[in-house]
Amino acid sequence: MNNHARWKGLRREDPDHPRPLAGAILRLIWQRKRMSRADIVREEGLSRSTVSEVVAELLPTGLITEVGTGQSSGGRRPIILEFRDDAAVILGIEMGAAHVGVALTDLRGRVLSWRTRSHGVRSDPSGARKLIGELSELCLADASGGRPLVGIGIAVPSPVDPSKPDGGLSQVVLPAWQGRLGLGELGTRLRAPLMVDNDANLGALAEHWWGAGREVDNLAYIKLATGVGCGFVIGGEIYRGATGVAGEIGHLAVAPQGKPCLCGLRGCLVTIVSTRAVAERVKELLAGGAASVLAGGSVTMEEFKTAALEGDALASQVVTEAAEVLGVAVAGLLNLMNPAMVVLGGDLAGLGELLLAPIRETVRKRTLVSQVTAARLIVSELGPQSIAVGAATLVLKELLADCRLLTARPGPSGAVARVPTA
Repeated sequence: MNNHARWKGLRREDPDHPRPLAGAILRLIWQRKRMSRADIVREEGLSRSTVSEVVAELLPTGLITEVGTGQSSGGRRPIILEFRDDAAVILGIEMGAAHVGVALTDLRGRVLSWRTRSHGVRSDPSGARKLIGELSELCLADASGGRPLVGIGIAVPSPVDPSKPDGGLSQVVLPAWQGRLGLGELGTRLRAPLMVDNDANLGALAEHWWGAGREVDNLAYIKLATGVGCGFVIGGEIYRGATGVAGEIGHLAVAPQGKPCLCGLRGCLVTIVSTRAVAERVKELLAGGAASVLAGGSVTMEEFKTAALEGDALASQVVTEAAEVLGVAVAGLLNLMNPAMVVLGGDLAGLGELLLAPIRETVRKRTLVSQVTAARLIVSELGPQSIAVGAATLVLKELLADCRLLTARPGPSGAVARVPTA
């Protein structure tokens, strides 16, 4: 398909619908950072008048600006357009099962302010909502500089049903929340639309935009924390499934006669490889008389990781046990989905090669063909802010598709803006 055919029919005059051509050109300028109208004409095969018209629509948004002239190839020197990374800010919120993290970013994914605090999110929704508001206000006070807030992305430790209002949270995973996100008041107060998605999906999005997966259109991201989840990027887009529950790898039954899971089943992956399961396994071995530097008190995840990395026999055993079971799940994922890359994130990813080596060995034994085994298995390098940055990226992605998001404001109800289901 030539460029003219590709763009034919994309322009709409209906003010209630986005202008896909304007979004595509805005995204292109964002990607290139600086380019001229003539560059857009050449690259996209559009007419000069069309490009000029779209750029004239984009300039008043403040997202792009003219920054001087470039080199001439025989006529007038072209005017250079630049995307303004500092034109606005975005809030990205991670609701973990036991913490809240809030990042304020610019329009290039750079973190301007970061606040995090431990909290029993799963059992205390009202306290979590209050804390989210508090940390959001602190981040804005730290670094917004009076710039407009485009939107608020929210990552939740739960499947998200896109057909339901106010978040559509799983009442199995977050029973105290009664299916409601309940953050509409925050959107109204900060005068910004809300967007919500599963935390593993947004971890995958962050990896694809900013991490090791920037050149990878098909990848999986596995979050290893209090819960265990998987997000997929397929063809460069998040894959959510028909009802928003794709990637619930944590509830894959790997030991049918194993421990009961909060979902009501037995032997789910999360009962073996989550941070809570790892801590329980350490306690079991200590109670059985195993020697370890971890004996004599409550075991924090940081202490456990330090002990494992320093060669403590008990901690190393627990890592190997968890990694081998996780390897079985990863091998199944590779055989089924064939991603080019699998990225591990969350608390346990800090174990690095100590975790990766036994996973790779299990995958090697359990995958069908060599091309599957060749998938890269790595740990995330984005750090503890990655999920919150992914939540901010969800908003950025929507802004680049439709710049009118910059002026969109929630109504009196502060209803959650639904994320795309495709």
